[in-house]
Amino acid sequence: MKLKIKTLNIILSGLLLAGCSNYKAVTIKPTAAVPDTFKTQSDTLSSADIPVHTFFKDSYLLQLIDTAIADNPDVLSAFQRIQLAESQLNFKRSARLPSVDLSLSAGVERYGDYTMNGVGNYDTNLSPNINSKQHIPTPATDYFAGFRSSWEVDIWGKLKNEQKAALARFLASQSGYKWIKTELTAAVATRYYELLALDMEAAIIRKNVNLQEKAVEIVKIQKLGGRATELAVQQFEAQLANTRALGYSNAQQVAETENELKWLTGGFNSAVKRDTSIIALHLPEPLKTGVPAQMLRNRPDIQQAEQELLAMNADIRSARAAFFPSLTLTPYVGYNAFKAALLFNPASAVFGIIGGITAPVLNRKKIKSDYNYKIAEGKTALYSYQKAALTGYREVLDNLKGMENYSKYYDMKQAEVNALRNAVSVADDLYLVGRASYLEVITAQGNLLKAELETAIAKKDIYLASVGLYRALGGGWK
Repeated sequence: MKLKIKTLNIILSGLLLAGCSNYKAVTIKPTAAVPDTFKTQSDTLSSADIPVHTFFKDSYLLQLIDTAIADNPDVLSAFQRIQLAESQLNFKRSARLPSVDLSLSAGVERYGDYTMNGVGNYDTNLSPNINSKQHIPTPATDYFAGFRSSWEVDIWGKLKNEQKAALARFLASQSGYKWIKTELTAAVATRYYELLALDMEAAIIRKNVNLQEKAVEIVKIQKLGGRATELAVQQFEAQLANTRALGYSNAQQVAETENELKWLTGGFNSAVKRDTSIIALHLPEPLKTGVPAQMLRNRPDIQQAEQELLAMNADIRSARAAFFPSLTLTPYVGYNAFKAALLFNPASAVFGIIGGITAPVLNRKKIKSDYNYKIAEGKTALYSYQKAALTGYREVLDNLKGMENYSKYYDMKQAEVNALRNAVSVADDLYLVGRASYLEVITAQGNLLKAELETAIAKKDIYLASVGLYRALGGGWK
């Protein structure tokens, strides 16, 4: 007996050494250090953890955002991915528990005269020690009714790490869902503010068309009086045609932006209700960026990348455990008999347990390939995580400077517009008294139109930078 135990120990030790040799544990971790603070000139900003309905003040925009989150196909698909990940998590959890199956089986087999079972059954039937019920029929039948179980004992943590990976991917799917909602909110807000800017541009174009139509009428009258030439009339009409053309281009941009908003909100022909003017809106409140560590906690895409990295590390540990021996227990309990009439006889009750240890020998190359594959996937997840962090850091800096610079740019453009309005008025007066040429009037009007359109774009860019910063900081998610 001692010799058998010693032999078994030697075999198990050999299997264990064969499994764990040359395969040390690998954990993939980020190495790049994140700066302590963002380089900004503002340190009196309010919190970045602002809910959507607090950050955005426009009721029309909030209605569009709510509709998009409820009906957008990407959001709905992301929610289903959460359900898939949750199902996978529950599956991996159940894999660590013993499986118990109700088993009802019946079989028949004819043994040959020169087989061990054939000789044994024949000899048993001739024995005076058995009664008539214990005679084995020929062909021999076998019936079983009861419960069979199978349980892989998780010695090396393979199943535990598979569960950890599933949990990390479930959390990653939740973060992915939040990030899609953040991206969608930013996209809807961006298109909404672009639409408001286009509305403002349309109003500017209409106003300039009216002014230029009056200028054309005046120059035609002057031509009849001999105070202007046909060349002046053609120049004014060319300017008017150009401005009208801008109106059609603007109308196309409005239609495309409205259609994109409808697409984002999951609608078809519903009208896009909006405020009357982007100029009338209050500028967004400044945001506090916080330190990069806070950004990493807030941004759902970075949280998602981090969870994917954790999942891949768990996969690597699970793949490594495949090199080690595994222990499987298969207990059973029920009734077993070779005659159906005797199946549920109390004397037919049986129970037992079988334990088996297996270790890879000839399939180690396959396991090694899977192990190396998991490591490569883990490194890919690491680079995705680092890219998400770098991208988030850059986006915060870009939009912080954007809010600052576009605000100053907008102020300068307003000053330019005020000066050009005065210039147009002066040019009109001087032209009427013959002290300015028609080219000076056309130039002044053209410069005013250009500056007013640029002012609308500058105001839009302030809003877009604010939306971009709100998104870069995590979109209000904690």
